[in-house]
Amino acid sequence: MNTSTDPIWGPPDAPIELVARNVSTRYVAIFIDGIIGLVLLPFNVSHLGTAAYGLWALTSSVTWFFGVLDLGYGGALVKFIAQYRAWRDRDALNEILSTIGIVFGGLGVLAFLVTALVAWRIDSLFHLDPGQARTAQYVLLTVGVYLSLRFPLAIFGAVVYGFQRYYRNNAVSIAQSLIVAAVNVAILSAGYGLVALVASITAVRLLALGLFVLNAYRTFPGLHIGPSLFRRARLREVTGFSIYMAVLDWSAKLNYSSDNIVIGAMMDTTAIAVYTVGLRISQVAQQVTNQLNDALFPNVVDSDAAQRHDRLQMILLHGTKLSLALAAPLCLGVIVLADSLIARWVGPRFAATVRPAQILLMVVLVRITTASANLILKGAGQHKLLTYTNATTAVLNVSLSVLLIRPLGLAGVALGTLIPVTLSAAFVLYPAACRRVGLPVSRPLTQSVWPALWPAMIMIAFLRIGPEPATLLEVALRLGAGGLLYTGLFLGVAIGRTERRLYWTRLRGLVVRRPQARAVA
Repeated sequence: MNTSTDPIWGPPDAPIELVARNVSTRYVAIFIDGIIGLVLLPFNVSHLGTAAYGLWALTSSVTWFFGVLDLGYGGALVKFIAQYRAWRDRDALNEILSTIGIVFGGLGVLAFLVTALVAWRIDSLFHLDPGQARTAQYVLLTVGVYLSLRFPLAIFGAVVYGFQRYYRNNAVSIAQSLIVAAVNVAILSAGYGLVALVASITAVRLLALGLFVLNAYRTFPGLHIGPSLFRRARLREVTGFSIYMAVLDWSAKLNYSSDNIVIGAMMDTTAIAVYTVGLRISQVAQQVTNQLNDALFPNVVDSDAAQRHDRLQMILLHGTKLSLALAAPLCLGVIVLADSLIARWVGPRFAATVRPAQILLMVVLVRITTASANLILKGAGQHKLLTYTNATTAVLNVSLSVLLIRPLGLAGVALGTLIPVTLSAAFVLYPAACRRVGLPVSRPLTQSVWPALWPAMIMIAFLRIGPEPATLLEVALRLGAGGLLYTGLFLGVAIGRTERRLYWTRLRGLVVRRPQARAVA
């Protein structure tokens, strides 16, 4: 058994162990972030006040859009790192990292300049009084410093991900989340305000960036970054793929991160704070239920390269079914109990967020249901159609949100997201994925969507029985009971014996094959 560490490429691969570590630590990070968010949101609102918390959400939404400045290089970089690692081409890998590092350094400077410009004109962009405008300027400039450093250091995170060792960065993220939460509580409990809070949190995140750099050198001992390794040919090579990733990223940010911008421009920061509660619930649901689809993408690429249409069909059918089986009990359960959940969590003054939260959870359900279809299009040669469709959907999203916010309020903003996302998924993306793998649309509907949905209908009826939950714990217990009922119906009745055996075999393989993987290594 060869367990020695290569002085250039690091330790040998153990695929099963890597999958287990990467996925498990990712779920631990999501769980911890979810618990922290559940606890800190009402704490922050009570200490900062609704208006100040809304201002924080607004500035976060503004800076979130600066992620589009990476021009798709972040996603493309991981692909090329994995590719040249597989080919054991150290020189090419270091040239690509050095080239993109210089590009990201320039983008970091640009991000700070744009942040400073937005901070300078913040009072003319949003409905803020002079005190709020001054606070927003300090917050934006602080975050701008962080962004200017995070951009060039992003190449080190890409190394860890490209080498499939991202459990190391997950561990750093978990520690960062816990420390940030402790700092958050300490700063606000001491009586400080939003500016001091953001400055303290940013300092912790800057220290975490240093740990990401150390992880990259541990993962790739042959890593060497320098300006002398900049190559125009490498820049052209990566750019040819990154441009489509950039448009997809821009579209996603417009689709799912523009709502607070629209509300801030047309309403006020209090409305943003109310909307953010529902938005946070939907974001947690999206994170928890989308991990399976992230793991399927390499299989899509491999199947397309091998021209295995049967495997692509299986990915579409089983991916849709399992993704919906993860999302349906969570999203529909929270939709049914949204009134009780929000009232027990943040109080009755946030009742106006119930309807937007329910609509945004429907958006998550649509996204998760069609995620496997999107992966087929992205990884099997139809990425242009996916890019154009998502870009059009994003434009319609913003336009509808602006049109509907006046007559329908916050619910109109959420509907502005749900309507175009649903239409594009139902009439463009899913049919295109079915054509790509050679399946009629009716087959996924009957074999994937229906078996995952009908148990949810029974679960919904069960959740409506009995009195309204009086505490947050009772809400959680009822959701848990509904989830167990759904799981029993799905595994015991909705799917057949052959599928149960298939899923159980795959699950056991993670454990049973682990010693064999070590022996082969």
